[in-house]
Amino acid sequence: MLLDVYRVLDLTQERGVLCGQVLADLGADVIQIEPPGGASGRRLRPFLNDTPDLENSLFWQGYSRGKRSVVLDLNTQRAEFLELVRRADVLIESEAVGAMAALDLSYADLATVNPALVYASITPYGLDGPKAHWQASDVTLLANSGPMAMTGDEDRPPVRVSVPQAWHHAAAEAFTGILVALHERAASGLGQHVVVSAQQALTLATQGNILSSAVGESTVQRISGGILTEGIRIQLTYPASDGYVSITHIFGATVGPATRRLMEYVYDEGFCDAATRDKDWIEYGLLLATGAEPIEEFERVKACVAACTASKTKAELLDAAMQRKLLMAPMTNVADVVGSEQFKARDFFCAGQHKLKFPGPFARFSATPLQLSTRVPALGADTEAVLGEMNTTPPISLPQGEKQSQPLAGVKVLDFMWALAGPGATRILADFGATVVRVESSQVLDVCRTIRPFIKGDQLPENSAVFHSTNAGKKMINLDLAKPESQAIIHDLVRWADVVTESFSPKVMKNLGLDYASLKKIKPDLIMLSTCLMGQTGPQAQFAGYGNLAAAIAGFYDITGWPDRPPAGPFGAYTDYIAPRFNASAILAALDYRRRTGVGQHIDLAQAEAAMHFLTPAILDYSANGHIQSRLGNRDLNYVPHGVYPVAGEDNYIAIACETDQQWRQLVSVVPELDRELFATPELRRANEDQLDASLAQWSASQAGAELEAELQAQGVPCALVLNSPQLVEDPQLQHLGHFMRIPHHEMGHTVIDSGRMHLSRAEAMVDTSAPTFARDMMHVLTDILHYDDEKIGELLVAGIFE
Repeated sequence: MLLDVYRVLDLTQERGVLCGQVLADLGADVIQIEPPGGASGRRLRPFLNDTPDLENSLFWQGYSRGKRSVVLDLNTQRAEFLELVRRADVLIESEAVGAMAALDLSYADLATVNPALVYASITPYGLDGPKAHWQASDVTLLANSGPMAMTGDEDRPPVRVSVPQAWHHAAAEAFTGILVALHERAASGLGQHVVVSAQQALTLATQGNILSSAVGESTVQRISGGILTEGIRIQLTYPASDGYVSITHIFGATVGPATRRLMEYVYDEGFCDAATRDKDWIEYGLLLATGAEPIEEFERVKACVAACTASKTKAELLDAAMQRKLLMAPMTNVADVVGSEQFKARDFFCAGQHKLKFPGPFARFSATPLQLSTRVPALGADTEAVLGEMNTTPPISLPQGEKQSQPLAGVKVLDFMWALAGPGATRILADFGATVVRVESSQVLDVCRTIRPFIKGDQLPENSAVFHSTNAGKKMINLDLAKPESQAIIHDLVRWADVVTESFSPKVMKNLGLDYASLKKIKPDLIMLSTCLMGQTGPQAQFAGYGNLAAAIAGFYDITGWPDRPPAGPFGAYTDYIAPRFNASAILAALDYRRRTGVGQHIDLAQAEAAMHFLTPAILDYSANGHIQSRLGNRDLNYVPHGVYPVAGEDNYIAIACETDQQWRQLVSVVPELDRELFATPELRRANEDQLDASLAQWSASQAGAELEAELQAQGVPCALVLNSPQLVEDPQLQHLGHFMRIPHHEMGHTVIDSGRMHLSRAEAMVDTSAPTFARDMMHVLTDILHYDDEKIGELLVAGIFE
């Protein structure tokens, strides 16, 4: 197993539990430390057979499988806990941040006990700063980080995904940070503190639109099934005869050809004329922006597309997408996902007890296939065994070497990836010191160069802030891979590299002679990551596109929006915001294994499969109970009240949630209008949720948002205003964390990018270069990395391969 040399103490109870589960899937021995009476996650719905019990929570079963359960009262068994710490490589805390403080134990204290300990804290907002002590929940974090402002119907409050997501994004950031810290520990012998802010982690799910105000671009607004930008309504959700499909119906040099193919399909099916089919889909966005094409005409075009898709089933539309290479995918529900022929062909789901089907390996490793355990430990089942091991397991003792301010210094990556999910992963590696050489071509633009926000709205390929942020810190070289002279350069770069990454659809690299089997002959211990929507095998392996399509196929759209309306999100290319951390972690785990064994390998990572781990409770609820979760608006299976309510002003909202009786009592102290008898108990609040939401909305609508937020937080009630780019750029907590980084740009003066989203106590993420641009680093790569002489470089320039 990849990480079977590591022992992890997991103190999470419900927030961030995915972190330990992924480490367990990678082979680590993960010990779940629970308080007497069990972790709070054991009390979360859904339940097996709808029967509440500490052993029946499907949420808990989904994220505790493969771990060992130890019950410890940290107040009375402090010595036992510290002995476990002495023998652990990693400790993860979330709710336990408070528990550690109650024990008067800090990271420094535990580092004294075990200097090699990697200590990860998953927090709402970070450990310090103006919001560090705010109460938070899934819905309030989504409100306060940007994604929610862009998701939902414009005539209703913005919405979240109905299966909670916020803590999973934070957990994914944490397990990536842990692997970065373990890599550095191999050189220094020392652990360090990894701190994750869930708010900051979630900003990735804005698809760069958090940067809009910082670079002088307009702010994206939500509309049903799409977004509103500069008066243009981009529709991404279209009807089918038996549901809905997601279509990447946008324009430009990269996506325009796919839109052309879509309109050819609409024409062939009889739903538009030739003139509509033959519009300039490359420049269509510019035509709309300048008024050369009336907005009303675009609305007519969308109506043609909708009429076509409404006449077909989702299966028929998927067949058309596969045959014609359309950027279109069915919006599935959880039953469709579990029954998918693609996932069956890849043997993705893992069978457990009680008919449970767990999401399977998040990646396929050729040398070390993940052996996922479906064992769900009963409360305290492993206490005696684990405590007994302290007599035979020595404390961690590592020789101390040179501390590395850049944990991944010396790691060399040859990067063929494009769009978001792949380059987002190599940005993480570059942040922490890896040398990443990115190969691209100006002849086939990376889609990120064509999407907003642009510096001052100028839509030139060099001006996309999304591209700058996703590729900051990398070296870049432009190559025409079709020319034989380019192949020689690539082969030399493979010899130089530790890792090769690519995110094309399957067969592209093989057709170029750059598949793993070919490159392994050049570099036997090479690690290669291939990541795409559906994976390298299966009947839908050739289905290509972006994260909105993988999100549709994986079931995210069917659970986002209002129960009485069509799906309304999630915003943008959603799985592109999940996959980067899984991609980076797969690479780091493979590097760790190679360091110890000398063995490289190929990694096949399907975005849809990795993202499905964010939906585990809903998948288990269907496989065990037959329940198909759908859209809940902002309501929650476990907590009432739980919603987004209007405050004074136009389109202003606040998210409020009560997860405990104490929080409810504090809310009532602020909102005297609430009927205390009608809503006296959790059961009554659930039974009268419509009236409760209506009462809260009526009261909040007249309240000033900032003052209400401050008052509720002062009372310990989880709440947060819904923020979009203008407010996020000024957000005091994000500013405290240094989230927005201003870097030089060769034409526009400067641009603004996101900082790294994890914080290591001895190794902050670093970006020390200007915005990545075409050919900026060509001579550096050729001379400093490949050591070509002037004569050879001249020959290559004459060959015209640098395009």
